[in-house]
Amino acid sequence: MAAPSAELWLLRHGATEWARNGRHTGRTDLPLLAEGEDEARALAPALSGVLFDAVLVSPLQRARRTAELAGLSAAAVLCDDLLEWDYGAYEGITTAQIRSARPDWNLWRDGCPAGEVAAQVQQRCETVIARALAVAAAPRVALVAHGHLLRALAGTWLGLGATGGALLTLSTATISVLGFEREQRVILRWNSPVA
Repeated sequence: MAAPSAELWLLRHGATEWARNGRHTGRTDLPLLAEGEDEARALAPALSGVLFDAVLVSPLQRARRTAELAGLSAAAVLCDDLLEWDYGAYEGITTAQIRSARPDWNLWRDGCPAGEVAAQVQQRCETVIARALAVAAAPRVALVAHGHLLRALAGTWLGLGATGGALLTLSTATISVLGFEREQRVILRWNSPVA
C-alpha cells in the first residue's frame, strides 16, 4: 500500500471547440482552442514549484499540449489508460441530442452504444491508480487527461467506483488533488482554477 502522503494531481486539458459546445469528445483528437492554450499556460505557475515523481498523459493532443504548456512535457509519459471515455455512437453529439431519442439516458449508468460502460472505464482507472502508486514509496504523480475520465478516476479513488464521478464536476484547465487523510483516501483539492 502506498504511503498516506501519496498524491495524484489531476489536470484536465484546456478548452476545445467541442468542450465549449457541450459535445461529447472521447477519442476524436481535437486541438486546444487559443483560449484552451491560454488556460494551459496559466497552469504553469501553479505547478512550477511542485516536484512530480511521474507525469502520465493521455495520448490525445489536447492533453499532450496542455502538459507541454503547463511545463510538464519533459517528464511526460503517454498512458493509453488515460484516454477519455469512449462515447461510441455518441461521439461528437450533446447530451440534449442523445436525450431527444433516449430521454432517460445517463452516461454514468448507461454508458454508450458501441463505446464504453462505467465498469470498463473503472478498470482503466484502477490500472492508472495502481501504476501511479507504484512509482515511489510516497509518490506525487500528475495525470493530464479528460473530464469524464478524471471524474471517474476520482470516484474510483474514493471507493465509489467510476460512477462516483457523476457526483463531481470538472472544468477545463483545473487542478484537483487526490490523497490521504491518515489511511483514508480523500479529495484534497477539487476543480481549482488557477486564475
